Amino acid sequence: MDTKSPRPIIGITCYVEEAVRGVWESMPHALLPYSYVAKVERAGGIAVLIPPRADADTAMALAVLSRLDGLILAGGADVEPQRYAAAPHPSVQEARPDRDAFELALAAVTQEWDRPVLGICRGMQVMAVAAGGKLEQHVPDRVGHDEHSPAPGVYGSHDVRTVEGTRVAAILGQQVAIPSYHHQSVSSHPGYVPAAWAQDGTLEAMEQAGSRFRVAVQWHPEAGEDTRLFEALVRACASPP
Repeated sequence: MDTKSPRPIIGITCYVEEAVRGVWESMPHALLPYSYVAKVERAGGIAVLIPPRADADTAMALAVLSRLDGLILAGGADVEPQRYAAAPHPSVQEARPDRDAFELALAAVTQEWDRPVLGICRGMQVMAVAAGGKLEQHVPDRVGHDEHSPAPGVYGSHDVRTVEGTRVAAILGQQVAIPSYHHQSVSSHPGYVPAAWAQDGTLEAMEQAGSRFRVAVQWHPEAGEDTRLFEALVRACASPP
């Protein structure tokens, strides 16, 4: 019997965080906003969560990715500056060594295997760091405003302009309004080409030319109604390499 699912299996990275659930006292939970899962399902994929592990290495990433058709590197806390040889800015959030270890390994292996991957916010930054790039640690210092992350727990909204000829432009068109929640951005990205910019000069998307699907966006498409990036990822996962 052929047990292969016609729906691509998409792994999504997540947190392990203390949380309270119903009558239960606070305890560690594997956590991810359900909007990620819902978008993958609406796009025709099957979502599975990938909890982080501080002991992750290349072998573990290989084992996980051998069972998946594609990957989403989800949003979250700042990548530890030590990972890209930088001193921390005062605004940098508490490090998540478990996420950094596993996600950097996953990013490296997906590139080696040319496995479809979509990076979202932190995920874009992880992909850049895994490739030897660096991050801008506090965007408001440069742009002079908080439009990208207006208040704790509040998404900003602004337009981004895509770069003509990129995959992102083919998916989203010339300009798109996006939900935004980040105070950091990618400043260097070896092996990737810019795919979208904010009006203030912040890099909003990047992609790897010639790959099956290696796209990253600085915004949060899971928080809006637009499913086109998820649909494009699922299509790429369903197509033969």
